[in-house]
Amino acid sequence: MARWEPGARERLVLAAVDLFAEHGYDATTVAQIADRAGVTKSTFFRYFPDKRELLVAGQETLGRLLVEGITEAPEDAAPLAAIAAGLERAASAMGPMNRELGPRLKAAVSASAELQERDALKSVGLATAMTDALLARGVPDPLAHLAAELGVLAFKRGYAAWMDLEHDEAGLAPHALAALEELRAASASLG
Repeated sequence: MARWEPGARERLVLAAVDLFAEHGYDATTVAQIADRAGVTKSTFFRYFPDKRELLVAGQETLGRLLVEGITEAPEDAAPLAAIAAGLERAASAMGPMNRELGPRLKAAVSASAELQERDALKSVGLATAMTDALLARGVPDPLAHLAAELGVLAFKRGYAAWMDLEHDEAGLAPHALAALEELRAASASLG
């Protein structure tokens, strides 16, 4: 029976994103998500407390990977070099499912004000995690906040570039790092 097959969590996320895009977030029920994923409602609740949590399912892991990369950057690394290490660590962990999910997630989020708020909170959470990691490295407060915000923006821009490619064997990391470099150059011209 489908509910005992591995990958239930991933199937739930994919089912939810598709249903949100097709019918809207508010009109989609937990029962519909579970049915589309081939699991029971109780299996759904084993993985997620409610349907809102589906879209931030990977945020904790993403934040942890960003922080690990920043923390493990060489001691003498400048703030943006440490951010680059975090981006590389997190982006290297993202694979085909993340790439497949991107356009579907974008469609679902753009169709719902509540999901747009959730997405904004996700960005704030990632920026906070990176800021805290930089502060722990001794980076001064304003510089840590600025570098973290650039890191979030670079991740988003890199992810968007990755989604725009028809085929990409290199993965997300080169795109996120290129976006960070573009932002570094742009910020230097701010004056």
